[in-house]
Amino acid sequence: MDDNEFRDRSDAALAKVAKWLEDLDPDEVDYTTADGVVTIEFAGGAKFILSRQAQMKQMWLAAGAHGFHYSWDAARGLWLDDKDGHELFPRLAETTSEQLGHPVEF
Repeated sequence: MDDNEFRDRSDAALAKVAKWLEDLDPDEVDYTTADGVVTIEFAGGAKFILSRQAQMKQMWLAAGAHGFHYSWDAARGLWLDDKDGHELFPRLAETTSEQLGHPVEF
């Protein structure tokens, strides 16, 4: 994947996350976006950060004590973790659900 394709795919992923966060209760979750980063802040003070890592051509998710690195899988059309192969968006929903104490779906 070249730099332009990576930027397009990562921007699409970040925009998708921001749109998803719009539908969550703003009393429980707030978020901000910056170039290549979505910062998610929870009412209890916890913070998750999803960021584009251009040098590595990866998306990184820092969620509490966990860190995940996702690479684009062109064959499947998904961002997949480089350790166990899980998908980015379901993992984000799972960790957000854990933080909120109730289920949310992506």
